[in-house]
Amino acid sequence: MTTLTRTAGGAGTGADTGRFPRLRRELRATHALVHRDLLRLACQRVPTALMLLHPVLYLFILGGGLAALIPAASLGVGYQAYLFPGMLMMTVQTPAIMVGIRLITDRQSGYLRELLMAPVSRATLLLGSCAGGTLVATVQGAVLLLLAGAVGLPYDPVLLALLLGGMVLASFTITAFSLALAVGLRGPEIFHTLLGLVMMPLLLLSGGFFPLASLPGWARALAAANPLAYGVDVLRRSIGLRVPGQAAAGGVEWAGRQPPLLLEAGLLLAAGVLALTWATRRFSRPE
Repeated sequence: MTTLTRTAGGAGTGADTGRFPRLRRELRATHALVHRDLLRLACQRVPTALMLLHPVLYLFILGGGLAALIPAASLGVGYQAYLFPGMLMMTVQTPAIMVGIRLITDRQSGYLRELLMAPVSRATLLLGSCAGGTLVATVQGAVLLLLAGAVGLPYDPVLLALLLGGMVLASFTITAFSLALAVGLRGPEIFHTLLGLVMMPLLLLSGGFFPLASLPGWARALAAANPLAYGVDVLRRSIGLRVPGQAAAGGVEWAGRQPPLLLEAGLLLAAGVLALTWATRRFSRPE
């Protein structure tokens, strides 16, 4: 029997004499799932370091090489500073996607069956997985924030808080989409194939590597429907709020105008909530 089953089961005995016994069980189950993901992050140091190495190499090798070729006047900032929000998005993307893969492997290994024996709702199990994935992805993204000074950004507490908030939003949305994709699949091979077809185009159409204005009209239309583009926009425009000299070229546009920053953040959150709601309803159906 798993730790989660024992924990939630314990909440159903003496701990259930309070006023909100069911809510207490659901919260304990959510905490157990988040704790599980944090323990995995602490134990898997080498895979975590390798995941962080990928965006770092892009930032300093690709960014450093192209910085001499792409004039800052065309971007509003140096290319490495322009690339930084995209690398933050890449950093949170991988651990957020791994949540969907773990859901499939847990189903195959039988661990998910043990989780379903806990006296909590299926929706709570999925919400706990989403919360754990969001937290782990944000923690890994926060590590990359330590390199902000290397691309010319100040270590301003308000700026770092804004970037951290943007990464929480992006991590939540990507995790929710990953779960929505994985909840109806049985094999990790299919999941990996779909990710290869979907995630790379989404990342390229996010504005993380080059201005969306340089794309043809049909590609800009696709970018306007891309949640990752709004995530990169939120991060990049947060930098522009605190460091006016680092205001980069525009991202997503509607009829030739950029939507307000708060609207972009709201749309990113709404996309994650809708994806998680759909995944929860699908997961709650008996198998």
